[in-house]
Amino acid sequence: MAILPQRASAGQVRAAGPVRCDLKTKRLIPRLQPGEIAVLAHEDLDEIAAQGLIEARVAAVVNTRCSMTGRYPNRGPLLLLQAGIPLLDAEPEEDSGQSLIDRVHDGDWMTILDGVLYVWDRYAGRAEVLTSGEIGRRMELAQSNAPTELRRFLDNTLQYAGREKDFFLGPLPVPDLQTRIRGKHVLVVVRGSTYREDLQAISHYIREQKPVLIGVDGGADALLQAGFRPHLIVGDMDSVSDAGLACGAELLVHAYLDGRAPGLQRIERLGLRAHKYPAPGTSEDIAMLVAHELGAELIVAVGTHTNMVDFLEKGRKGMASTLLTRLRVGPKLVDAKGVSQLYQTRVSWNGVLVVILATLLPVAVLAAVNPVVRNILRILYWKLKLLFA
Repeated sequence: MAILPQRASAGQVRAAGPVRCDLKTKRLIPRLQPGEIAVLAHEDLDEIAAQGLIEARVAAVVNTRCSMTGRYPNRGPLLLLQAGIPLLDAEPEEDSGQSLIDRVHDGDWMTILDGVLYVWDRYAGRAEVLTSGEIGRRMELAQSNAPTELRRFLDNTLQYAGREKDFFLGPLPVPDLQTRIRGKHVLVVVRGSTYREDLQAISHYIREQKPVLIGVDGGADALLQAGFRPHLIVGDMDSVSDAGLACGAELLVHAYLDGRAPGLQRIERLGLRAHKYPAPGTSEDIAMLVAHELGAELIVAVGTHTNMVDFLEKGRKGMASTLLTRLRVGPKLVDAKGVSQLYQTRVSWNGVLVVILATLLPVAVLAAVNPVVRNILRILYWKLKLLFA
């Protein structure tokens, strides 16, 4: 790194704070502390990652990849901007082409002066500050690219559906779980967009029907945060917290078809036990298939990935396994994603007035027939009159 050039005026400082960096955003977010500067490598920053960064209350985000390529309309950068968090795309070092994330370490002190980065008072490179105007321009580009991207997405989906159909449409392995599912409702929770609001919207259903609760990776933490303990956790086990894994739920690790299950190593390090389920597709597909094969009466899904943008943000170029899963599960599946947006609760003042009158009526009747109550109300009346005189 070169020696620090002459600094700009104090009014140009956008952010300063200790660095926290990681190549994987979902691994970085749980380690972030308020006021830190997140340095990451996340092309087309997605909505869920942005929400995690906002909740961590970072001072700024420096991305060593392009936060918004314009390939599709990802909402992550806009959410950060709306939350007042500066977002910058760092440029590679001119001499070596080395990325900033390879040159900084956790705890380094970074200062950002209008697109110029300093680490420990040494010049560390430049970065493009993403403004609302620039994000709007890229969003327009993404909209114009949508037909081309959709064509690629469909081609990929159909290609992989042809390869994977034998697995999804043939006899499926059935894990020997202790969790009883047959004849019950099952709620599958994925940490996708609007999952918090949707969980809150159906909380009455959860308490009344008491469905079997399946958390897909980070969906287990979502259930715990909402006040519910999952019965089963399904996934690669790479985005669920240690506390979530240790909550007492049964664990089902999604493995590759050849039996490899990287997530099992983490389970064993924590001293826990788990089942393996070798299958193609996503972990949320596996959760639905297992519920179906074990005889669930109804499967309710929250936060699942259902459209092209959802899958592209997840890093998948198609949705073959999800299409085949939904064909197999059929009418058992009720997708509750976005259910919270169907209505907004509004206060009805007529209803409030009716409640007040209904509450006062028994008091009035009691006062009319009971002299003790009349005397108490009379004393209260005079006290209030003296108080406000």
